[in-house]
Amino acid sequence: MLNKRLVEKRFGRRLQCYREEAVVQRKMAGRLADMVVAALPRRHVNRVLEVGAGSGMLTRELLSRLSVQWYAANDLVPEAGRMVEAEAERSGTELSEFIAGDIESLTLDLPGDLDLIVSGATLQWLQDLPVLFRRMAGLLKPGGVLAFSTFGPENMKEIRQLESVGLHYQTLDDLTRMASGWFDPVLEDVERHRLSFETPEAVLHHIRYTGVNGVDGGRPWTRGRYRAFIDRYYRSFPAVDGVRLTYHALYCCLRKRAE
Repeated sequence: MLNKRLVEKRFGRRLQCYREEAVVQRKMAGRLADMVVAALPRRHVNRVLEVGAGSGMLTRELLSRLSVQWYAANDLVPEAGRMVEAEAERSGTELSEFIAGDIESLTLDLPGDLDLIVSGATLQWLQDLPVLFRRMAGLLKPGGVLAFSTFGPENMKEIRQLESVGLHYQTLDDLTRMASGWFDPVLEDVERHRLSFETPEAVLHHIRYTGVNGVDGGRPWTRGRYRAFIDRYYRSFPAVDGVRLTYHALYCCLRKRAE
């Protein structure tokens, strides 16, 4: 079971470090922003909501490509609001609203009549995606775009193989099927990134400082478990300059059907 309170706590502590360590997520933000531009009819957008804005990496990439009249952002971590606001200001855009909290359980009214909803590397943390897609469709204008990146089943497969823990990742087909009641696909893409690290300890450091270790199986890292993990990682996933870690990135731009 995903402990969102633990996820919030860990991301809250790591927001500053996240920007430095999250090299794949930074590339994903740029790729998703390019796809959003390709999916939209024009470079000016009236009303935008970003879900799971985090440290503002996607905010920066989007606002360097688009002119936005009204930009709102949401994140589980309240401290993210200051970082997203700073990124918006650097791009010459005022953050119109920041909504702190879990997008799946927020009871307040979210902004509607939207032209675009974006979410970068967030959906893997959510538990009921069909309900989310239905709710996002209710916030968008007919013809509005929902664009997101997330991770696929091969993500961090090395950790899953050694420890049998991790998030439940959907395939791209799964995601488009879940959204098919309200949306039609416009653009899709899949990427695999293989990072190299000098040691398995460096892999764990990377995971810790990108905040993505919110699911740990509930087992403590005893000295014996840690040493066994290091030994098995060296043997199972060698790379020329150390060891490897796989990221499996999915991208999707969907258009809400005309009512």
